[in-house]
Amino acid sequence: MKYALIGCGRIAARHLEAAQENHMEVVAVCDIVPEQIERFLEKHELQDAPIRKYTDYKKMIEETDPELVSIATASGTKAETALFCIDQGVHVIIEKPIALSLADIDRIITRAEEKQVKVAACHQNRFQLSVRKMRKAEEAGGFGKISHGTVHVRWNRNQDYYTQAPWRGTWAQDGGTLMNQCIHGIDILLWMMDDEVESVYGVTRQRFHSYLEAEDLGVAVVTFKNGAVATIEGSVNIYPKNLEETLYLFGESGTVKLGGKSMSDIEVWEFNEKEIMAMKGEEISASEESRDIPYGKGHISLFADMADAIKNDRTPYVDAMEGRKAVELILAIYKSQKTGQVVTLPLKDFSTEDMRGEFDG
Repeated sequence: MKYALIGCGRIAARHLEAAQENHMEVVAVCDIVPEQIERFLEKHELQDAPIRKYTDYKKMIEETDPELVSIATASGTKAETALFCIDQGVHVIIEKPIALSLADIDRIITRAEEKQVKVAACHQNRFQLSVRKMRKAEEAGGFGKISHGTVHVRWNRNQDYYTQAPWRGTWAQDGGTLMNQCIHGIDILLWMMDDEVESVYGVTRQRFHSYLEAEDLGVAVVTFKNGAVATIEGSVNIYPKNLEETLYLFGESGTVKLGGKSMSDIEVWEFNEKEIMAMKGEEISASEESRDIPYGKGHISLFADMADAIKNDRTPYVDAMEGRKAVELILAIYKSQKTGQVVTLPLKDFSTEDMRGEFDG
């Protein structure tokens, strides 16, 4: 399968590794900064490989005709790039978030359906063994009636991180900690709660990163249509380094806590196993090694799934509609901060750019 990469920044290495591990033919890479392409290829010892280099992704698509492209650029540019690729009949993996407005995401979904192109949202943590086991237990009814869930993303990002890529922390190209660092945790939380969101009340702040436009702290309370509740805490203000990314789910017959760098560790696993086995005829246990996919390796599984989806003409495991859900909730939290009100879902179109000036002065 001919593959091309658009964007050679921080996350691009994961995409390149995933393509190589899945035996894809890397035909081209693209970045608007030529020197970044050279550094990227040299770092991966590909400077002499027959890989074409471009600063114009449109020209790259037209000249190399890849079957699959992944987009790892600034978030504010992803929608335009994805729509062009889709129009050319190229299947697309979009690094999170897939866009910064619901209108753009809906255009991607609609256009992909029209062109019969596969689009995957890069939420690779769904492929962690720990997460898959938790989902299996949830699907088996192991938790019973859900009481509540919570996600904590307690990380550190210093000024050097933002200086490396000036688009980070801007409303036009990124958003803040919820949209960038916390979106994977929010995606898994929504997946495990397995119900439609009814409303959200959120508070965001900019405490230690005054050089940014967006938030460095976000906290929210989410209610679901079935009566369950969830809380979200996302921060890049944790001293002196990343502390944890944890997910809890509490039900009438089950309690699970996932922790570690990317929820890769099963830290608490309590179920009424006898009841589950009687109900489903299978044992749901945490006895297997919970770290078969190390931190950062989920991209490999996501790329494998996308290749299989293309080959067998099926929907990718994490398609654009799935990618839309976390973005919608984050935008609703932003709107709640802006208005000071509880926001009900579904959310009418809203964008990170609607938050301009929120922390000015």
